[in-house]
Amino acid sequence: MAERQGHAMEEADAKQPSKTFEDATPLLKNPTQLRAQAERDGYLFFKGLLPKDRLLEVRRRMLELLQQAGYLAADRPLMEGAADVEAIHRLVKGEQLHKSGVGVPLELYEQVQRLEAFHALAHEPRLRELFECLLQGEIFAHPRNIARLMLPHRELVATPSHQDFLHVQGAAPTWTCWIPLGDAPRELGSLTILEGSHRAGLLGVTEAVGAGGLESILCGLGYEWAAGDYELGDFVAFHSLTVHKALPGRVKDRVRLSADLRFQRMDEAIDAGSLLPHMGGDWPQIYAGWTRRELQYYWQDRHPEIVPYDETIRWQKEKIC
Repeated sequence: MAERQGHAMEEADAKQPSKTFEDATPLLKNPTQLRAQAERDGYLFFKGLLPKDRLLEVRRRMLELLQQAGYLAADRPLMEGAADVEAIHRLVKGEQLHKSGVGVPLELYEQVQRLEAFHALAHEPRLRELFECLLQGEIFAHPRNIARLMLPHRELVATPSHQDFLHVQGAAPTWTCWIPLGDAPRELGSLTILEGSHRAGLLGVTEAVGAGGLESILCGLGYEWAAGDYELGDFVAFHSLTVHKALPGRVKDRVRLSADLRFQRMDEAIDAGSLLPHMGGDWPQIYAGWTRRELQYYWQDRHPEIVPYDETIRWQKEKIC
């Protein structure tokens, strides 16, 4: 019986997306309808809402770091993000990819975290306006911004199904924006959403390979996966209890770049870890050389109430229903 139940769970996770993202941008003119769709689906997809020039600048700076590390094809244009697959397999070990979940060795990721243009994305006026509308209150942008530079490595495992609340905690109505830094069709391994899954509450987890190291146990939820082909300027925003995962990458010679940015109401709780740099480091080192003072330490004197991290919700279970 346990074997059959475990198989059923695997089938639920392995289902292909049957729904296509619908553009929620027109709903920005109708806040009531926008909030109703967010409550129903647990996510919102926006088409071309973010300024392309800002995204391209971040993409360029990240690709320059990858180029310096020897991961890009020397005979292709930089902005194409074409990988030198042989060099990647020679220079990067599989465990380096899975340990951090950011796609590159931590030494390179530390350089990414120092990019002012990357962190500035969390302060785009259109994002603040969106979340002020959606959450109906003063908004706090988490300083712990996450970059993903996913190399086409033969040992790379796609991010498994999970809920961000396991890692973020604090207030459940914390929302994540997944922003591709370039066109990200399904075959490049873009993000897919289990539509409506936030209504199931916090799910049990089991150990898994891939970013986060944990996989949500999907037992008879009955929801459908939604996906889309992202273009530059598109992004998806989702509730911290919404199940999501990466599609398997099928393009074997391209790098996929993306940003995870999180937002919540100022009067909701936050975990202290959300005020720390992602994957270690320290803020003075990260902020060194920045020109925009308003992006630095804004979170230090005024932030949501800090609550303890609950490690018990991460206890792993058997992968059976």
